[in-house]
Amino acid sequence: MELSIQTLHFRSGTNLTEAVRNFSNYKHGGYLIMNKDVLKKIIIESQQRVFKLKFKYRKLNIDNNANYVFTGIRRAGKTYMLYQIIKDLLVNKKNINQILYINFEDERLIGFYHSDFDLLLECYSELFGNKQPYCFFDEIQNIPAWEKFVRRLADTGYRCYITGSNAEIFSSQIATTLGGRFMIREVQPLSFKEFLDFNNVTLEKNYEYSEQKLKIKKLFDEYFRYGGFPEILKYKQKKEYLSTLYQKVFYSDIIARYNLQNNNLLKLLIKKTAESVNSETSYNRIKNIIKSTGIKAGTATVAEYYGYMYEAFLIFGISNYTAKFSDRETKKKYYFADNGVLNLFLIDQDTKLLENIVFIELKRRYGEDIFFFKRKYETDFFISEKKILIQVSYSISDYETRKREINSLISAMDELGINKAKILSYDEKEIIKIGINEISVEPVWRWLLKK
Repeated sequence: MELSIQTLHFRSGTNLTEAVRNFSNYKHGGYLIMNKDVLKKIIIESQQRVFKLKFKYRKLNIDNNANYVFTGIRRAGKTYMLYQIIKDLLVNKKNINQILYINFEDERLIGFYHSDFDLLLECYSELFGNKQPYCFFDEIQNIPAWEKFVRRLADTGYRCYITGSNAEIFSSQIATTLGGRFMIREVQPLSFKEFLDFNNVTLEKNYEYSEQKLKIKKLFDEYFRYGGFPEILKYKQKKEYLSTLYQKVFYSDIIARYNLQNNNLLKLLIKKTAESVNSETSYNRIKNIIKSTGIKAGTATVAEYYGYMYEAFLIFGISNYTAKFSDRETKKKYYFADNGVLNLFLIDQDTKLLENIVFIELKRRYGEDIFFFKRKYETDFFISEKKILIQVSYSISDYETRKREINSLISAMDELGINKAKILSYDEKEIIKIGINEISVEPVWRWLLKK
């Protein structure tokens, strides 16, 4: 069967002009394939580039005998995790040809189809002989049926490391296909400890009592307002960088990926979610808020759009520990993946930024085991397995605020049978003892550096 230009246009997803231009390059036995010379060039270029790279290492605890999927929000550092593993594998330039690294966002791979995966291995074999490389595939979710290919590689003894910027990679269908052959690791923006390291700050002994404390607090204020995306350190116009990154997530990872038609609804939904950080909300409440602006949206549509925001790793939600199961799914407190992105939507809302930064760190430490605790009073965070209660308050110097925060904690402590809890503030520190109960008040910046 002869391949037509129309088939090429359909298979590659390119426009008709590109299909005509590519027709002479990508034709083989009735199937669209990639140009082997292009693939070989990409393989060699990637090896040379990675070997020359110099970058800051992040703590990475992986099993050398396991295959991994690294996922998370765009620009959090997933690609550099792959680079770091590659650097650890390479002893010197002589064994650089052990690496098969492909970034599927390379524009030269437009039109790459699942049937072209074997061609990658064929090109590698022609370049370096019949050996098994370490396989590194960046943003592989762009290619349909990728999971079947990497499962086959794992089944035949290849070591594979892949990245993806979409939570579809966690879907039950894909998890079933991978069948436990891959460990999944979410990559988040820099922790505050990593942020200090990237700014060449190593904690001194007794730093809290030295001049270094001033530098740490100055850097914390930057981290607090602009977040921890690794690349942000090199930009002076940090808000402009964050805005550009957000637009990329908005249009590429949500609008284009799910072919959404109502951009204004999504924009408003994200804005209202940001304004509701640190408050319990529901799909129905958000729907009514949006409706009041004149934009029509049903509860089902709002729930669907929230799902897309989750899948782009833009937001996360936590439920009330004391709520019924049905309410846990429909009523949540929402937080953003990074303070810098959240701050794009806020004006003088440091209380929200403070609670958001605590959530980010708790997620880093405890994964999905995070709730809030609400009956008569509300406590911001409860780590159920560790029995940890945390209240977040910018300051408790005001009498009424202090009384409210302490009463909320004491109520939760009594119900849960816990006699220690914590209040995280912006910069206050003390110990509060009430009977057998002890509440420690601690600055967030200090707490972030403890683990």
